[in-house]
Amino acid sequence: MTPSARFSTSLSLAVLATAAMFAGAARAEAPADLVITDARIYTADASRTMAEALAVRDGRIVYVGTKAGSEAYAGPRTRLESLGGKLVLPGLIDSHIHPIGIVDLDVCTLKSQGKSLRALAEFVRGCIDRYRIPAGEWVSVRQWNYSNGNEPDAEHPTLRAALDRASTSHPIQLLGNDGHHGAFNSLALARAKNAAGATVGYSKATLAGELSAYRHLVGVDLAGEPNGTVNEDARRRMGTPSLRLEDIKQLMASPWRITERLNSVGITGMLDASVPPEALPLYDALEKSGRLTARATLAQFFDPDVIRTAAGAPDWDKMVASAKAVRARYADDPLIHAGFVKLFADGVLEGNPYAVPPTLPEVAGVRPYLQPIFGKAPGGGLAVTGYVDTAGADCVAVRAHPERYEGAEAAGAYLRAHGYHPGQCQISSGQLQHDRAVIMEFVRQFHLAGFHVHIHAIGDMPIRAAVDAIEAARAADGVTTTHDGLAHVQLVHPDEVPRIGRDHLFLAFTYAWASTDPEYDLSVVPFYDRVHGSGYRALHPKNGYYERNAYPVRSLRDAGAILVAGSDAPVDTSDPRPFVNMAMAVTRATAGRPALNPRESVSIRDVIDAYTIAGARFLFIDREAGSLVPGKSADFIVLDRDILKLADAGRAAEVAGTRVLGTYFMGKAVYTRGP
Repeated sequence: MTPSARFSTSLSLAVLATAAMFAGAARAEAPADLVITDARIYTADASRTMAEALAVRDGRIVYVGTKAGSEAYAGPRTRLESLGGKLVLPGLIDSHIHPIGIVDLDVCTLKSQGKSLRALAEFVRGCIDRYRIPAGEWVSVRQWNYSNGNEPDAEHPTLRAALDRASTSHPIQLLGNDGHHGAFNSLALARAKNAAGATVGYSKATLAGELSAYRHLVGVDLAGEPNGTVNEDARRRMGTPSLRLEDIKQLMASPWRITERLNSVGITGMLDASVPPEALPLYDALEKSGRLTARATLAQFFDPDVIRTAAGAPDWDKMVASAKAVRARYADDPLIHAGFVKLFADGVLEGNPYAVPPTLPEVAGVRPYLQPIFGKAPGGGLAVTGYVDTAGADCVAVRAHPERYEGAEAAGAYLRAHGYHPGQCQISSGQLQHDRAVIMEFVRQFHLAGFHVHIHAIGDMPIRAAVDAIEAARAADGVTTTHDGLAHVQLVHPDEVPRIGRDHLFLAFTYAWASTDPEYDLSVVPFYDRVHGSGYRALHPKNGYYERNAYPVRSLRDAGAILVAGSDAPVDTSDPRPFVNMAMAVTRATAGRPALNPRESVSIRDVIDAYTIAGARFLFIDREAGSLVPGKSADFIVLDRDILKLADAGRAAEVAGTRVLGTYFMGKAVYTRGP
């Protein structure tokens, strides 16, 4: 047993012993307000105890055990509820969510539906008409699926061309359903400003000159001109409107819509994974409304590339002082805490196989990316037909004299002669979201100020950099017990697994992403592994680097990391879908598709614990929540099916369809599912 496990066990036993003592005294004083019987109660205590009854008084659990034992807590005014064998879990804790985006607002959204470029153009035109957007104003379309669909045709060869067909009198942005990708029309691209604030636009010339720092974030076409894809910080150069501010403005009138949505899927605790200062009034309004029915931990977000001193360096003093002020603001708040900060070590892993040349992943890689050649698959769609020999004489010549291959005519001639675009001769390993030195110093500065750091890290090199930064910061302040964590953790180099385990980092996996998807896989796997063709067998060789190292949940757990669960909603979907995540943690597969490296699956109890007691420990709310034991807050949920029995019977896929029948927070029913 690890030291952390021994500590957790001893703490749980101590809590149980103390609570039992108080429970005995309380029984003689007053009956319970609520007694639940005839249930299957998963307590999430150290022994994963099952019980059949619990009693609640004044919002706290006073008894957990047998039906017979609960009878002593019933009085004339006690509400008695017999659940007929229904499963009860502790209230769920989403350890990485963006709650502002989970409410269905009146906005133009694609809802992650994959569409061809022709269909995208039609959809955007429809939004302009439906919302009567005046010429010259921005058109913002949300939840664009950047990895599925997007098939070009002769009239819509690029995203830019498609969006130009939608409108040439409105600047248009599609916001990827991951929050990192974007697509824009010509009018929007023309609005890009340089460092001096002059409008110069994104073009082949500016990407080679004054906007060259953003070249890796801007997709180009055959001629080297922007093809409409603009990702990450490069989007800010165009003065894109803040959708977060628009959402906050809509939600201020009814902020409780956030907690209503959370409670409807059983969530009673969360880490808001990126909270800028402008989001704080929304939390204040929610709490003032009296309808904050979930414990909220805020991961404050300060961008070191934006918050700068007059000399142009990250303004650490300003960032740390601001974070301390917010932490102090909620220091005595029973439901809101702000002791975490958020850092992005990278963006996203996907390339674009439809672009010519194919866009490489932007994330820094441990090794250079491969340059796959894509062609038509026999049954339609794309397939990998070969790879560019970047070390060969042809590519050496291209890199030696790139000017000879500039322009659509020269590039087209090379493409016809060689079967690949000359731009594919580049050798790239991507890059980190910030300079490595900035990542290291960010974590050090906030550690010294007593904060816990939550790092978005997807690719193998950013994960390595994040672990390096955490270890260096812990060495600097001498504190190794901070609840530092990584979010997403998609591709982990084997060398990092023992380090992450040794450091007992908290890992917020979105388990639903640990699966196979032919279209998505085509945007990732060919850049890491030499594959041929399309479909599962072609893209998932057993010994492939991606297949072996993608979402290594079990390996990291066995090494000593602590599994928690984060939906990342509204990324991919605005539904936090906790039971889809639970199902796929066990199966690592969607219906009708093969599993992604099933050796990395975990048990249903592992993932329930990730959503309950482990999440509570991560967010320092385990004295109040996370397990159903006497003395804790009565935060629990009732399910329409027994997910333990389903998984134990080999039917874990059915867990995905689970619905919450009731959610209780501090002993009160805050959600009841209608008929």
